[in-house]
Amino acid sequence: MPDGAGFFVRIRGVPRQMCCVGCQAVAQAIVENGLEDYYTSRDAMPESPREAMPAILDQLLMFDHAEFQKSFVRELGEHEREASLILEGITCSACVWLNERHIGQLPGVTGVDVNYATRRARVRWDSRRIKLSDILSAISAIGYRAYPYDAAKHEELARKERREALWRLWVAGFGMMQVMMYAIPVYLAGEGDMSMDIETLIRWASLALTLPVMLYSAAPFFKGAWRDLKLRRVGMDVPVALGIAAAFVASVWATLTRTGEVYFDSVVMFVFFLLGGRYLEMTARQKAVSVSEALARLQPAFCQRVQGFPANREPEQVVVSDLRPGDVALVRPGDTIPADGRVLEGHGNVNEALLTGESRPVAKQAGDSVTGGSINMESPLFILVEQVGESTRLSAIIRLMERAAAEKPRIVELADRIAHWFVACLLLFAALVALGWYLVDPSRALWITVSVLVVTCPCALALATPIALTVAAGALARDGLLVTRGHAVETLARATHFVFDKTGTLTKGEMCLQDVAVCRGERAEALGLAAALECASEHPLALAIRRGVEAGGRLPMAEAVRTEAGQGLEGVVSGRRLRIGRPDYVAALAAAGAVPWPEGWQAAGDTIVALGDEEGILAFFRIGDELRQEARELVADLQAAGCQVILMSGDADAVVQRLGLSLGIADVRAAMSPQAKRDAVLALQQAGAVVAMVGDGVNDAPVLAQAQVSVAMGAGSQLARTQADLLLLSENLECLRRGVRRSRFALRVIRQNLLWAFAYNFLALPLAAMGHVTPWAAGIGMSASSLLVVMNALRIQRKEV
Repeated sequence: MPDGAGFFVRIRGVPRQMCCVGCQAVAQAIVENGLEDYYTSRDAMPESPREAMPAILDQLLMFDHAEFQKSFVRELGEHEREASLILEGITCSACVWLNERHIGQLPGVTGVDVNYATRRARVRWDSRRIKLSDILSAISAIGYRAYPYDAAKHEELARKERREALWRLWVAGFGMMQVMMYAIPVYLAGEGDMSMDIETLIRWASLALTLPVMLYSAAPFFKGAWRDLKLRRVGMDVPVALGIAAAFVASVWATLTRTGEVYFDSVVMFVFFLLGGRYLEMTARQKAVSVSEALARLQPAFCQRVQGFPANREPEQVVVSDLRPGDVALVRPGDTIPADGRVLEGHGNVNEALLTGESRPVAKQAGDSVTGGSINMESPLFILVEQVGESTRLSAIIRLMERAAAEKPRIVELADRIAHWFVACLLLFAALVALGWYLVDPSRALWITVSVLVVTCPCALALATPIALTVAAGALARDGLLVTRGHAVETLARATHFVFDKTGTLTKGEMCLQDVAVCRGERAEALGLAAALECASEHPLALAIRRGVEAGGRLPMAEAVRTEAGQGLEGVVSGRRLRIGRPDYVAALAAAGAVPWPEGWQAAGDTIVALGDEEGILAFFRIGDELRQEARELVADLQAAGCQVILMSGDADAVVQRLGLSLGIADVRAAMSPQAKRDAVLALQQAGAVVAMVGDGVNDAPVLAQAQVSVAMGAGSQLARTQADLLLLSENLECLRRGVRRSRFALRVIRQNLLWAFAYNFLALPLAAMGHVTPWAAGIGMSASSLLVVMNALRIQRKEV
């Protein structure tokens, strides 16, 4: 370096000299990124200038690269971004609250939602005002780690969490057994049976065995409490850590001074029971979110791509992300279909259970559409890829589930606020109890205060609702009803009025042959002649007549077929000139006058098609929208539960009235525009009704948005754009019937959990304050309280509905 060269960087307000321009640039980057703590925390000088860059800065800056963000960041607008992250270090709902508050206060962050059950966070920010690395750095600053969401990474973190929890539990259990071995002789010895020297030796041995429990097993409680106190907030770890620390410090003091009582046995038992409860709660929580995690793992990493199909049939293995629309993929039996597409060649059954809730395999053949994530069960299939990546149906389902998991219903927010204030009030109450017992009986003041701090369980109160909603959402998804909004389960359970659209909802939206009235000849002959004429047409009415012919029947050949626009078809079948179409058009072939329709058909409102020859009408065919088989059972079940069912449709009055009559729906409203439906739902809401609207998700968008909870038929291509609160993935109304029942059961479970949480705390607190609960018993009570609400919530997914 030349003489007189000086390279300075101001660190914490003090000018510091650097050895070269390279180190000056690195140091300046550290300061500008708010990472000056590196200089106070390092305990040795780096071996080379390259190592002067702290590892965390190097890692976090990588998150700002556009290429790196592709797998977990979505663009919501020109400058707004949304990232899906996993948070490591979440131990209770207070951690969720802390992260949401801390991140939400950063300038440029427009929204943050953290799901306690899945440990997943959804963060939205303005890329002009803040970088993703700054957000991750802020998360690290309060003691947590954030990673891009990846199913494999999530499973790895879950295994790590379980392994660490088991080790801490094992150390606490081993220490508890050994300390109890020393405590029992002291409890059993009568006055004068044990010398002071032996008792002192036992106390020192108990202290030595309790230290590993305090330093290792109980470390998460102290870390959580310290993190909360540094941020001037009161979390749920604070009273627990305070209780453990007070009992331990008092016991150490008693051991050193050889006076008073020791509570080493209570400390280690308390830590063991708390960790045991948390471990069981963690495994139950991970089991509860198994459905959403299973969906995330459906996408395979590799697939077999065939280039030059059909001339070339030799596949090459590629990563799924390399697939593009128009590619051909070979899916062997047992393999997962890598993307949405259409079968080019092959036939067999496909398992779509996790995607649609349909447990039976679905038959596929050439021309049929297939969904990425479903599993080929039988013979090989050649698939033409149509949608890849974020455009696939599986990706849309996962995004909608993430949205639902991240949103907090009002009932959850209320419980979180109550739990937060509960902890603050608990600390104040414990201080008053300590003062009172110190004045009444100082020898009992410590362990009674510890019991008060420990026995109350705001965790149960905070867990009561979110864990039940998470389990319910997973169970509904398994049933084929996808929850896309956080409030959907609770609101569906409270719905008093169910409003149904007709076409595509209660009916399949497809024309089918409803009835045949034969004027001359046999029914089978009339159907055969009609189907033979309609073979030349792809009109929906023609398809309905052809589907009405018994499978396997051979059709006669139609010749000289010609189409009369808006009227029908004319042709020659087996030497007979025939017409099919509008009744007056068909009657004109025989120069007949007005033809009377079958009784009641004209009033039904369906489409009437006639078949005739030169002698007159042969038969009439009534064609209408096909009713879903499950519709009657669904309507009957809702009415039996006391709900009012309303049918609103834009179709003609006669058609809608007939459908309402067949389903037993009294309130039927026809010829309604989307705006009229919305106004009708608004009127119901103003009268105090909680309205659930069931529609096709596209044409009914205004009324779906107006209803308190909306259900859309989700098998169509509009899945990714729907704004409905729930999606019926398989379009099977039986899934909706089960979903309504399960949501009501979930609401009962939530009420049970909240009742238990309040009742337990209000009963346990006075008992502990009066000295009737020992510290170890308080630990059992607190752990059991949290575990009970989790186990009760798991009943939702086991419930048969």
